[in-house]
Amino acid sequence: MTTRTADRAPAAKRADIASREWKGPWRRYDIVKEGVIALVVVSILTVLLAGLFSSPDEPPLTFQGWATSAPDNFYATAVQELAGTSTSAGYGPPYNTAADGISVGPLAPQQRFGVTHPVDAANDFVITPLRSQLQSADVTDALATWDSASSDQQTAWATDYDTALTDADGDATKVADGDYGPVPVLAQGLTDMASAGALDGILMSQGVFYQTDFTKQILFLGDGSYLDDAATAAHLQGNTWGMMNETGSYPGQAWLWLYSFWYQIPQFNSDNPDDYLTSHADAIIFYIMAVLSLVLLLLPFIPGLRSIPRWIPIHRLIWRDFYRTQPKS
Repeated sequence: MTTRTADRAPAAKRADIASREWKGPWRRYDIVKEGVIALVVVSILTVLLAGLFSSPDEPPLTFQGWATSAPDNFYATAVQELAGTSTSAGYGPPYNTAADGISVGPLAPQQRFGVTHPVDAANDFVITPLRSQLQSADVTDALATWDSASSDQQTAWATDYDTALTDADGDATKVADGDYGPVPVLAQGLTDMASAGALDGILMSQGVFYQTDFTKQILFLGDGSYLDDAATAAHLQGNTWGMMNETGSYPGQAWLWLYSFWYQIPQFNSDNPDDYLTSHADAIIFYIMAVLSLVLLLLPFIPGLRSIPRWIPIHRLIWRDFYRTQPKS
């Protein structure tokens, strides 16, 4: 009785559609020929489209380019590194303890993980590079004076000169007289070193033959206006949907549009730096994206959302040939 019942069952239930014997027409197929044709066509299209739409080969940003194109800004940034007033010097975790870091309510990941990538702006960006090669007599004497002074005295020299330079609108020739110690000479020595192209190689190596960590170089570049100006010129600021896959490429990393979208909301990019949402935008947007990512990962377990494919059966339209042969459930 069981056997006869199974025999009377629909064929679609007794055999999978993929295992059925093909009874339609046959045609000779040369896979090698097809592969060669496809390779030739794709190669031609690649060359043509690359010539029409490829990204420009823009030169990389270097410290030499910065010190050559904007020497006053490089000089002022070197002074800020010595004074501890640059962005990276006062960033906080994971680079130093100069600040508590951004927090949103009880969530303070920077404080939680602490200093995991220590950066000493004055030594890493100025003093150590100057010590790494033979310097002129005045720079050598300035280094000796700096080393012999206490940390409080070093800070006082650099802070006073940073303030005076700011009051002079970044023009070192108009700085008021004062006791600035060796700071002006050290800053000029680093500027000359960068202009000659020596600083790039020294910061690149950092005592490691194969360098893969460029955190310190990027932090130093970001402390001045050189990197920010380049980002503005390439339309890569946050309020201009700034993102790209390659230098100059458009439209860039389309899969990052959702992340960049939040920065277009006026509350996250206001001109007031004291605005809470603007000053905490990075952290808040990170948490927003984290929540959205969890929703995507947990989609099969969320009632209502997981039923959308049943309510809007687009998949049945795409695979209509398959579902046409299957019994209706």
